[in-house]
Amino acid sequence: MDLEIAKQEFLKYTNNYDLTNFQIKRKVDHSLRVMDLSKTIAESLNLSKEEVEIASIIGLLHDIGRFEQMKQYHTFNDRESIDHGDFGVEILQKDNYIRSYIKEEEYDNIIFTAIRNHNKYKIEEGLDSKRLLFSKIIRDADKLDILYQGTCITWSNKLDEIENEIITKEDIQAFIEKRIINRSKDLLNSSYNVRHILTILGFTFDINYDITYKILKEQDYMNKIIDRFNFHDEKTKELLEEIRNIINTYIESKQKG
Repeated sequence: MDLEIAKQEFLKYTNNYDLTNFQIKRKVDHSLRVMDLSKTIAESLNLSKEEVEIASIIGLLHDIGRFEQMKQYHTFNDRESIDHGDFGVEILQKDNYIRSYIKEEEYDNIIFTAIRNHNKYKIEEGLDSKRLLFSKIIRDADKLDILYQGTCITWSNKLDEIENEIITKEDIQAFIEKRIINRSKDLLNSSYNVRHILTILGFTFDINYDITYKILKEQDYMNKIIDRFNFHDEKTKELLEEIRNIINTYIESKQKG
């Protein structure tokens, strides 16, 4: 397999979309960074050169469904349109388009499974060790870049004043229990802004590898996100500090482990 050929094909494909649209361009850049992050994680696991290349290709293609999603539905919201992980697999399978990126057919099932699982609440059960490995790698790489975008691009310019929105004790129960946040169950009564912030912070408990925690700590993403927002409600501020303490303690424990 040739990663440079795969990258050029990806750029050729995305050039069919409106790159003057910030959201489209953002997904192109995100995909290229996730490709590199997937490579970094795979190398940290001492995988073979071939496995590192597979992880890299999955990183490059994990969001390929996003471009047609935006074109057809004018949104990146899966709940209002289509599951972009499943849609990406559909695009790669149509007319065997995957062959434009990798000639070897024996990796197709691994690639499709990882892409299909990268955006789900949890990885599907019953996967063999190889498919599980690559599904975990792409989930870690994707989250790291989402955090990078949040701290360095989306929320980088000014402090957001949040006057009339609050966080309740119920909203932070998943943090107390140190588990993945299920937006449809854990944050039913929260506003969109609160759900979004807490879901991103909740990535802390959905990470698989030491190198990911190392990068998370070095870049200080979670503290930067918490510091980014200025809630006016005093109880909300207290709860955010409780979240900060839980997250930092958890990340620190993973570094020691």
